[in-house]
Amino acid sequence: MPRRIPALVLLLACVLVAAARADTVVVTADHLLDVAAGRTLDRPQVTVTDGRIARVGMQGEAVPAGARRVDLPGLTLLPGLIDMHVHLTGDPRYSGYRYLEFTDNFWTVVGVANARRTLEAGFTTVRNVGSANYDDVALKQAIEAGYVTGPRIVPATYAIGATGGHCDTTELPPSISVPSPAVADGPEAIRATVRKLRKYGAEVIKFCGTGGVLSKTDTASGQQYTLEEMKLLVAEAHQLGLKVAVHAHGASGIKDAIRAGVDTIEHASLADEEAFALAKQHGAYFSMDVYNDDYILAEGEKNGMFRESLDKEREIGRRQRETFRAATAAGVKMIFGTDAGVYPHGDNARQFATMVAWGMTPLQAIRAATVTAAEALGRSADVGSVAVGRYGDLIGVAGDPLTDVRRLQDVPFVMKGGEVVRTPARP
Repeated sequence: MPRRIPALVLLLACVLVAAARADTVVVTADHLLDVAAGRTLDRPQVTVTDGRIARVGMQGEAVPAGARRVDLPGLTLLPGLIDMHVHLTGDPRYSGYRYLEFTDNFWTVVGVANARRTLEAGFTTVRNVGSANYDDVALKQAIEAGYVTGPRIVPATYAIGATGGHCDTTELPPSISVPSPAVADGPEAIRATVRKLRKYGAEVIKFCGTGGVLSKTDTASGQQYTLEEMKLLVAEAHQLGLKVAVHAHGASGIKDAIRAGVDTIEHASLADEEAFALAKQHGAYFSMDVYNDDYILAEGEKNGMFRESLDKEREIGRRQRETFRAATAAGVKMIFGTDAGVYPHGDNARQFATMVAWGMTPLQAIRAATVTAAEALGRSADVGSVAVGRYGDLIGVAGDPLTDVRRLQDVPFVMKGGEVVRTPARP
């Protein structure tokens, strides 16, 4: 037994040294919104150690020795927000043919700036559902390596689509050939494309099941993959452990995508009662970008957007909002997705007020961007709530967002993984 004592002393010393080196920060505020329970806690004290939440307690409890303190009087804490549908390398000011003025890698640099704006707006996690040149993977790697500032990114890389569809380049003449790495027709091409995107960093697969608003030559409601093609694509992605998002406006494409087993429906503009029932039966989520209609119709023409796209937006925008209200009332699971890039990044939180205006309570809208979004990602153990074991992703807003959800449009405090990104300005 005496021989073991030096080893035990050494082990204890190592544990104490490790504990001393642990990075711990203690955050206090006036209130904490428990989004899962739907209640507000007073005088919270949140301890974050090595980037993850170690304790959620009350002010007055003991603070670990050596911990840094962040005191936020007057603020309400919430989990870092999640936007499930962004395009970080997009800028709406360069719509239509204007994007051709820039070299390909210009958009990677645009993504760096947009990633910072997104994080500083309180969105600590995003799902990037489509970018060229694997730019979203590059951004994710640069953020994780500490070269640039930005949110946690779940990248889709390219969005898969049929020849001539919404995910193809349709605004150029045949004499101009552009790379189309994710245009796939038929079973073998679809299967190979899913595998290729996964190989180069996709963590979610996104495909175009119907036409779209911003594509020049198709109809938004027209279905672009058959049910059999959708089933094959989804099965291949799920076999690889990837969730699947489908761009779908039209009712037939939405319903076939749900039957095929997709995880989230993007836009869902013209979904009907049968689609709602199918979504509830299969556990699919709707991600509906109900704010950006305001921006597109106000600024689109000035930004060079195609006339055809503006016409489609005028036709479909209000109908999408009416569908949103009906889907919410029907009990479809709803997640927060804005299509940021179609309007300026950093304004993501403007959508909360639109969601409330069209049928949600403030708590439902906030849950769509926190616990429900985390559930749809399959990452509830990491993000979406202020709870032990989750990342130390916190935001702080003035006042009560359950009384006025527009409070989320001005986020004076942002923390990601225990690192303070933004602090309130001193008076």
